[in-house]
This record gives sequence, C-alpha cells and structure tokens, in this order.
Amino acid sequence: MSDDIAIGIDLGTSTSCVSVVQDGQPMVIPNEWGETTHASCVSFLEDGSVLVGNAAKRNIITSPESTVYSAKRLIGRYYFSDEVKKAQAVMPYQIVEGDNNSVRISVRNETYSLPEISALVLKEMKAVAETYLGREVSRAVVTVPAYFNDNQRQATKDAGRIAGLEVLRILNEPTAAALAYGFGRDVNHRVVVYDLGGGTFDVSILEIGKDVFEVLSTAGDTYLGGDDFDDRIMTWLADSFLQQTRLDLRQNKYCLQMLKDAAERAKIDVGTHGTADILCAGICQDANGNVLDLRNSLNLDQFNRMVMDLVQRTFKVCDEALQSARLTAADIDAVILVGGPTRLPIIRNSVRHYFQKEPLEGINPDQVVAMGAALQAHALQDSSTETFLVDVTPLSLRIGTVGGYTEKIIDKNTPVPIDRSKTFTTSRDGQDRVKIRVYQGESNRADECEMLGEFEFSGFRIGYRGEVKIDVTFEINTDGLVNVSAADLETGQRTSTTISLSSGMTEADIQRSITANKNIHLAGHGELPAVASGGR
Repeated sequence: MSDDIAIGIDLGTSTSCVSVVQDGQPMVIPNEWGETTHASCVSFLEDGSVLVGNAAKRNIITSPESTVYSAKRLIGRYYFSDEVKKAQAVMPYQIVEGDNNSVRISVRNETYSLPEISALVLKEMKAVAETYLGREVSRAVVTVPAYFNDNQRQATKDAGRIAGLEVLRILNEPTAAALAYGFGRDVNHRVVVYDLGGGTFDVSILEIGKDVFEVLSTAGDTYLGGDDFDDRIMTWLADSFLQQTRLDLRQNKYCLQMLKDAAERAKIDVGTHGTADILCAGICQDANGNVLDLRNSLNLDQFNRMVMDLVQRTFKVCDEALQSARLTAADIDAVILVGGPTRLPIIRNSVRHYFQKEPLEGINPDQVVAMGAALQAHALQDSSTETFLVDVTPLSLRIGTVGGYTEKIIDKNTPVPIDRSKTFTTSRDGQDRVKIRVYQGESNRADECEMLGEFEFSGFRIGYRGEVKIDVTFEINTDGLVNVSAADLETGQRTSTTISLSSGMTEADIQRSITANKNIHLAGHGELPAVASGGR
C-alpha cells in the first residue's frame, strides 16, 4: 500500500512542515492537535526517549544542554568552518569534532551526527503523516535551501535514509514554492522567490511556462535568517539590562535561553502589532539574592533600525541573482515570499520598494514550500502529471590545480542534470596514481572554496610524464549531488567514485544509524501542544 503515496517535507531551520496531494490538491498535514508547523527541535530526555517538535522547543529553557535546535545551520559543514565557530559561541548544547573534521553533537553522554539529528525531525514528520493518513509512508521529497552545497545536500539525503524514507528528490526550497504558486494555472511568468527562513536566505528567479518550471538563477546566504533578527533583540535586551543592573545575562546559558525566547516573541509581536511589551519574570538574582525581572518595550521604529542592515544584506543577494539571470527588477512579473520572517512589515515594504511591485498574497509563507514538495513528490509517483522541472546547480564545480588554485569545470546556474569531462595527463614519469581534489565555489583559490573531497584514480598504464591521458567526468544529478568517474582513454579502464563527504557518514555509519533510529522512541504524543511561532 505504501508504494503509491509520497509526501513533501520542508525541513526548515526553525520549523518543519509536511504535505501530501489529495484529490489533486496539495494539503498541509496537521498533527493530533491541529498544528501544521513543527519546531525543528530535538530534546533528549533522561529516560532515553526523544521529544521532537513544538513540545521539545519548551525544553530549550528547562533543559538547554540536551535540546538541539537550528541543526540545519551545521549540517554538511566542516568542524573548522566559521559557521560552526559562530554556533559554538551561542548554542547551549555541546558541538564537538568527529572523524574527518565532521561536526557532532554531544548530548547525555551520546554523540550524534547532524544527519542523525535531522533524521529525528524527519521521522516525526513521517509519523505525523502516517497518523493522519492511517497508513505507512516510505517515500518523500525533501527540500533544502537553493544555496546548499553538495555536502549539505548529501547529508540531508542521508538524514532521510536514516529516518526510514526513500528520498525521491532533494528539491530547492524556492523551486518548491514556485511549484505551489504555479500549480494548475496557465501562467507564463518570470517569478522571484524571496525565501527568508529561520537560518537561511535564498532568492531564485524562475521562468514558469505552462507546466514547465525553469530556474534561471539562484543565490543565497546560508547564515542569514530570522534567528539573526532575534539575536539583535537579545543583544539590545542584554545591553539594556547590563546598564540598569551591571549584570550580564549572557554569562548564564539559562538566562540566555530566556532572552532568546523573549526576543523571538517580541519580533513576532512587533511585526504583528507594531509594539512589544517584554517581560522575563525572575530571570536572575543580584549579589544580595534579590530576584530580578527583565521588563522592556520595543516599538517598530526601534526594531527596524536594529535590523535594517540584515534586510539590506538580502538585497545584495537579490542583485547577484538578477545579474546572473541577466535581468533587472523591472523584468520580474511576480514576487513570492517564503518563510515566517517575511511577515514582518520591514521585509514586505523593502521587497515592494526593491521590486516595485506588491508581493503575492494568499500564500501561507510557512506552508508553501512543503506544498510544492508534495506536488513534486506526486509528480514523481504519477507519470500522468505533466509538470516538468528544470533546476540549476547553485555553485560552480571546480578541481584543484598546482599552487593552491582551482579550475572551473561546471559553471554555477547550469541546468541539471549535467555532466562535463576534462582530460588530465600525468605530471611525472612512472606515475601510478592521480589525486584530484573537487571543490564548489566561485573563487579560483582553493582555500576560498568548499572542498567536497578527494578522488584518487590508479590502475592506468604507467608511462612518461604527460604521456598517459586520463578522462575525468563530473556529473551533477537532479538532487544537485556530485559524482565523479575516471577512465584511462588508452586502455578503457574505468573507475567510478562517490566523493567521501563531510557529513562524515560512511555507508556503515548510515546503516548503524538506521538501526539505532528504529529503536528510538519518539515521546510527546498525547501531550498538550505548544504554541507554534513563525519563522522557518
């Protein structure tokens, strides 16, 4: 029975959402309490069970060291990266180094990879769908930011496998949103998808003809989102409290989490009502043991001044996407907003000003990506569906050359799937193997690009320098994942490899995780629901 149904999952930084096509229309699936968005939050309980979703989010304050959130910001990254250092400075849970410079989360004397953490969120989405549909679900389309590199895509796909899902396709979030927007309409538009989530910002420009969705360009910032808006309010609150009391709330992780919670609520309140009254009762004690409250109020003008530079950063990315597509803002027919933070008046007003047109209304920014993913899942299952998707690779694919430089093999914004070949020769007499380093990025310097991995080819004829020719083929599939193969043109010997990626998970690791994941009990079903807040 599970063969003919597939779901769409928007695996967000802050919140996730699951959708399915029923009677030809995409619908967002609610959980037992009617919630349609679920915090991308995993809390490890003392009894060994795991709480996922909105109930887990409450534990950020009561049990911060054992509650993991915003894991998407770390997935597929190297331990030494700037993004990981930033996260270590602000996250209450322990971020440690794993094998091959990978990132691991240490909780309650156990160590988890990022795909294992994300798998628990996906497992919860799978459970929500199965409860609602009354049947097993084993296939899904999972979305990622358009700007995710190969490591991040592969790690997300690994997470799906660990969760017991066959991932039919890794789909770019803006492309999913455009699918939901254009579904069933006879439109011929150039559409911009402005996607500001909890942790990432993407912009994609698509050409939508009748049932054909072609991505013209994409650009993004994988470390800019609603969380950064919250951080500005947190800093302001902490600085104000320090001036009043000479106590720095940032020195205590419990106080910091209360601040973060208050900041997120204030952002939503100020966006909705134009003002926010902030109260953190009993946030700390002074030197004399007196219990202190934090009280403050924030108005829209103050908030707008706090975050204006973050908003302007999004339009630098829009400039880049338009230049890449060789278009101007005037060439755009419609603007779609995705992600909870796009509800903020400063975002809507700035988008209107930049593109000189009203962003489209009537689409729930928290749900549109999951709905598009469900439509794509349905199309992949149903051969009679006539939606054709042409996506692009978001980053250039390069190989390392002598002296720390790189050579471009495939340009960014090239339609996928794509394969390109390059012929190499040996660099010294008697050489019996060649090592090829593969990178993604836009710089000709290797240290300014993301290294996907190393690829070694041996077994070819041994000869003089420059005499042996080796043909290396780079292939990017519809998921945006990279494969490399090499052939000795003279002997016809061929080797194919999948680059070992920084998700740090070998096939054996994944199989162990799949087994362990099956034994994890997801707690919390039957509890009262938490109030879900905006922002993906």
